[in-house]
Amino acid sequence: MDSVKQSAALCLLRLYKTSPDLVLMGEWTSRVVHLLNDQHMGVVTAAISLITCLSQKNPDEFKTCVSLAVSRLSRIVSSASTDLQDYTYYFVPAPWLSCKLLRLLQCYPPPEDGAVKGRLVECLETILNKAQEPPKSKKVQHSNAKNAILFEAISLIIHYDSEPNLLVRACNQLGQFLQHRETNLRYLALESMCTLASSEFSHEAVKTHIETVINALKTERDVSVRQRAADLLYAMCDRSNAKQIVAEMLSYLETADYSIREEMVLKVAILAEKYAVDYSWYVDTILNLIRIAGDYVSEEVWYRVIQIVINRDDVQGYAAKTVFEALQAPACHENMVKVGGYILGEFGNLIAGDPRSSPLVQFNLLHSKFHLCSVPTRALLLSAYIKFINLFPETKATIQEVLRCDSQIRNSDVELQQRAVEYLKLSSIASTDVLATVLEEMPPFPERESSILAKLKKKKGPGAVSATELDDSKREGGELNGGGDRGPDAAGMASSNASTPSPSADLLGIRSAAPVGAAPSSTGSLLVDVFSEAGPAAPAAAVNDDGFLR
Repeated sequence: MDSVKQSAALCLLRLYKTSPDLVLMGEWTSRVVHLLNDQHMGVVTAAISLITCLSQKNPDEFKTCVSLAVSRLSRIVSSASTDLQDYTYYFVPAPWLSCKLLRLLQCYPPPEDGAVKGRLVECLETILNKAQEPPKSKKVQHSNAKNAILFEAISLIIHYDSEPNLLVRACNQLGQFLQHRETNLRYLALESMCTLASSEFSHEAVKTHIETVINALKTERDVSVRQRAADLLYAMCDRSNAKQIVAEMLSYLETADYSIREEMVLKVAILAEKYAVDYSWYVDTILNLIRIAGDYVSEEVWYRVIQIVINRDDVQGYAAKTVFEALQAPACHENMVKVGGYILGEFGNLIAGDPRSSPLVQFNLLHSKFHLCSVPTRALLLSAYIKFINLFPETKATIQEVLRCDSQIRNSDVELQQRAVEYLKLSSIASTDVLATVLEEMPPFPERESSILAKLKKKKGPGAVSATELDDSKREGGELNGGGDRGPDAAGMASSNASTPSPSADLLGIRSAAPVGAAPSSTGSLLVDVFSEAGPAAPAAAVNDDGFLR
């Protein structure tokens, strides 16, 4: 009879997996659940597999199984290896059934019944205690069965996230595995500790193992273990250890496996932004990131550092000085040239007083990189050159000569040709006041969520970035952005764009159009005629009293 029950449960499971709609439990639910009380362990094992599968679709229908599962687990955990001789595997009583029971309990929240919850906590404490006992056999099968139950128990503790004592004990147990000779155990320990690091109860306990994790990052031979170590460092990072962790990740990045470099770059950029108190440290970190792994620094990363520098008055001079020094390296990555061109074009005047970084020295340094760069970067540098004419009138003749050469005004790329022609015409015709209006300093960017965090979430999958991190990024994004109420309005930002919109006209990819009903500036008539030598200007669109187009 027992074999019939077992076969029936397994057959029903197979049928459900093949055609879920055909299996309607209804009145059979209680009969299936009560199979957990069966005396035959084979029947219980088959019933657990069936209930686990069915409860994933209809958890409320099978919630009565929780108390029975706890009861059965308690009997197994408290039994000696001789009590279940037929189901003892290398001195471990019913390891497969124990794992299945623990996995079933992870489908439900902590039991509401105090007695059931207390009994379950006792079971979990017993499992953790047994993990500390000397092994009863030197066979690998014994340790595998014992550790399988332990990791499932830790997964259940993490799932509940409500027992501080158990969470800390689990963390300490995993910490012992970090230096185990078995690679698989080290990997599983790192993976579980990543989840523990997100719990308020065990975060501090996880941080105590930071030196061991850093050592794993440096010395592990297996790249997958090193990646889990990097994930754990990212998860355990907070304001107290951010500088240490970012420094270690930057150091590791120089020799990191190519398959994980892009992800490492994103994590370093996120941590540097999220925990930046000293913004000069943030600038140094991102520039080091570009220097070490420039090929893996996405646009979102260097866009973000420019946004923050523009929004923070206290770091603009330091950023200009630091990027100027970085550009002096013989081999300079193109992303560094992009950041340097943008920051020096905006804030080069803050370091122009030093003869070593005079306006002409800054221009010659940027232009020495011009021929090595791609078309979008050259377009950005041309925009930096015209900004130099506004910031440093003494460089006008030199820059006009560069813009006038055939390689610019006859360039095969229409974007570069158009910029060269328009910028040359603008610098030749426009008065100083008009030039200052068109090329005024970029206003602060509006407060926005970090796009780097969104990119990491997309790369790692929907569950990679927690809601807490997203909330933190929005809140701390406002601090890094310096608030949204400083500087000119959107109309001022629009006036600093190139005269003809194009895919690369907005250098940061953040377009902000002026309001339709914005009042024309006093230099509006001059701006209309900057590029037109003959013919009247087109009439402006009619606007009513409310600021809407007629």
